[in-house]
Amino acid sequence: MTEPESIAMANLAANSNFDRLLAFHTQGEEFYWGYEGLEPPESALIAKEFERVSGYKAIQYVDSHAGYKDWFIQEFRRPGFTIELGKGINPLPLSHLEKIIVTMEGLFFAALAM
Repeated sequence: MTEPESIAMANLAANSNFDRLLAFHTQGEEFYWGYEGLEPPESALIAKEFERVSGYKAIQYVDSHAGYKDWFIQEFRRPGFTIELGKGINPLPLSHLEKIIVTMEGLFFAALAM
């Protein structure tokens, strides 16, 4: 927590009592949902539903320790997800936006309903 934007995001999470976190990145059409075994059991159920409605691959663990999702899970022991939108060149062209929105629509509704 050395950068102002990191501090702001940490304060937002600490002061908002979120049930879960969805962090959006680009590249991969997959999402990550675990961290060091600290994720709660309901994370697996949510991940399975997110995978079903989005078609994105659910990956529990990756060799990463610096993401907002990782910090959120570690600090709050609540479900956290890093969703890698789209696939192609970076930055993704705006022409990909409609497909991403349609793909994420089911995931957003699942996140609200579960």
